[in-house]
Amino acid sequence: MRAEVRQVADGTYLVHGHNTNWVILKDGDAVTLVDTGYPGDRAGLLESLAQVGSSPDAVTAVLVTHAHNDHLGSAEYLRAAHGTPVYLHPAEVPHARRDFLQQATIADVVRNAWRPGVLPWAVHVIRVGGTEQHPVTAPEPFPTEGALDLPGRPVPVHTPGHTDGHCVYHLPDAGIVISGDALVSGHATSRVKGPQLLPDFFHHDRARTLASLDVVAALDGDTLLPGHGPLHHGSVRAAAEQARDRAS
Repeated sequence: MRAEVRQVADGTYLVHGHNTNWVILKDGDAVTLVDTGYPGDRAGLLESLAQVGSSPDAVTAVLVTHAHNDHLGSAEYLRAAHGTPVYLHPAEVPHARRDFLQQATIADVVRNAWRPGVLPWAVHVIRVGGTEQHPVTAPEPFPTEGALDLPGRPVPVHTPGHTDGHCVYHLPDAGIVISGDALVSGHATSRVKGPQLLPDFFHHDRARTLASLDVVAALDGDTLLPGHGPLHHGSVRAAAEQARDRAS
């Protein structure tokens, strides 16, 4: 499957891979990559960089919303092959190394196999390498607080719950929130369209996931780039409130 690249603002691109998204932030020749898809998305990831006139060597840094396999897939490849630093929240650094794993287990999937879409999604996950582990050998915590000195000037915002160190990335000047899995707009296991939380079995701590919706709602923005689902235009606050209403 060819990755679908959509420009959403100057230098900002949302890319749809195999049921997961990543974001390219471009400033001149330099790029920040937010998430990297599944391991099986690597060809699409490299193709998406080429489509925006970039290359792996131009990636200044990889920022990871959280260290699940469908977001971490090619982070270690870029670090090892191109020397690209991989940055995460300090609480997510050991998760990226696979010192522990906060991810839905096979048993979780089996218990939820009755849900529409779960079995086809599980088969798809296996096909795109989602059960493989690709730990990052030397992940790093964010080098500074506040806006990062990287293309796009993204601001990490800690939104724990889905994992302990989950972060969204705010682009305040553009009114954009890159929300990872803290707030999505669709998923292969969901029949709901629009702002929502992932099904409960995907979250490490559902209560903290719900609490983090308040953090997302406080961010000024009118464009949501989620980890799963399509681009969402509209108040980020309203999107977070809608997700909370649906979760209740």
